[in-house]
Amino acid sequence: MAATPDQARLFAQTFDQMVLNVARAISGKEDVIRLALTCLLSEGHLLLEDFPGTGKTSLAKAIANTVHGSHARIQFTPDLLPSDVTGVQIYDQRTQQFQFHPGPILNSIVLVDEINRASPKTQSALLEVMEEGRVTVDGVAHAVGRPFMVIATQNPIEQAGTYPLPEAQLDRFLMKTGIGYPDHNATVALLADAATRDRTVNVPPAIASAAVGQLAAVADQVHVDPAVLGYVSRLAEASRVHPAVRLGVSVRGCLAHVRCAKTWAIAHGRHYVLPDDVAELAVPVLSHRILLAPEAQFDGTTVEQVVASLLADVQPPTERAA
Repeated sequence: MAATPDQARLFAQTFDQMVLNVARAISGKEDVIRLALTCLLSEGHLLLEDFPGTGKTSLAKAIANTVHGSHARIQFTPDLLPSDVTGVQIYDQRTQQFQFHPGPILNSIVLVDEINRASPKTQSALLEVMEEGRVTVDGVAHAVGRPFMVIATQNPIEQAGTYPLPEAQLDRFLMKTGIGYPDHNATVALLADAATRDRTVNVPPAIASAAVGQLAAVADQVHVDPAVLGYVSRLAEASRVHPAVRLGVSVRGCLAHVRCAKTWAIAHGRHYVLPDDVAELAVPVLSHRILLAPEAQFDGTTVEQVVASLLADVQPPTERAA
């Protein structure tokens, strides 16, 4: 059943309330908050590439508070083990049975800090839980529940002591963006409130945890015209033959683009997707799924430039499909 205009209006009102709620802790970053909540309500995961001290932990905690969910932070280091993420089975001598001790990944909103400082083996521990919503320890599956969202931070690749994320891991993230430093006015406001060590304590619950799944279900019913679906497909196809690209957008990337566009559209009060929704989300949804050719990297070409050229070369539909 397709989403209705009334559902779109109520969804947009709820979405705006969530944005304002998270903004209590993250000042001057409404665009990033809207992307993060779009990712959450699309039931995906977010990759933030940014420097320390830009508010990544506060963003994760504020979102967790907003949806009345649990929160955990995992600091990835070179010596971190997969069991430190997923949990372990420990033998209880009193009961003579193994008891599962859950790891921090079994929370609603999980901040994985500096994901590219851990070894590839530990990074791979996130693959199953991000895709399947469960962890398997000693052959036993443990569901993480809903809502569930991983917000991972990544150091810029120029920093020492980092392990590049493999393509399979990058493709599990629905979006990639950065927070960036606040502007002058927002910084002055933060400094004036320096006595408040944790601004997330001022973020009350805005919706119940169960409502996240309900909102996601409504967003999934947003109408997407076949002409818009064709636009998404053509962008992906163009990325695969672009001269500066070694690996283009996968089918999973196309599905992610459509999912995000649906949520983005209904968050703006529409029960249908416009080509503009697809274009606005192209950079955060596609940039981390495109790998540049070595020659392009050597010439200083960026993925953002490639995405911009794709949007310029692939014309959006102007009419509905017949």
